[in-house]
Amino acid sequence: MRRGQKTRAERVLPKLRQIEVQTAQGKSIAVACKEADVSEQSHYRWRKEYGDLKVDQAKKMKDLERENARLRHLVADLSLRKQVLADVAAGNL
Repeated sequence: MRRGQKTRAERVLPKLRQIEVQTAQGKSIAVACKEADVSEQSHYRWRKEYGDLKVDQAKKMKDLERENARLRHLVADLSLRKQVLADVAAGNL
């Protein structure tokens, strides 16, 4: 993987499974990661994030996270507008 590149769940999950299989066969995490062309740090981070998810579940999770971020942004924007309008109405400008 190139450094700084965002990876998609479709690419991450097969690599995690490959590393799992190789470690079950007795290889160390370092060797399995090297053969999968993944750093150990990425492996642990992906394992923490994706765990035992399947590809479709990971896609759905990412879509929900994106939607949640969008909704949080909307709520923050509306709260700010409400506060500004309340300040204007109260004559606090």
